[in-house]
Amino acid sequence: MSWDILLFETQRGEKPVEEFIITKSPQTKAKIAHLINLLEIHGNILGMPHSKQLTKGLYELRVRGKEEVRIFILF
Repeated sequence: MSWDILLFETQRGEKPVEEFIITKSPQTKAKIAHLINLLEIHGNILGMPHSKQLTKGLYELRVRGKEEVRIFILF
């Protein structure tokens, strides 16, 4: 099963998550892209160290390395 990943978009068409990712270093962007690919494959069972459940339905995508990044995910 493949999961569809949708990035948050405001009613005015702003895409804050996408804008945030664009500001990151090339290495961090590559890690984010890799984790999003893993998320498409595994969905809410991805698990540590790549993702962590915070509350019911709310997870964080965990980008580790020189630049630590967390991206919140709703299932």
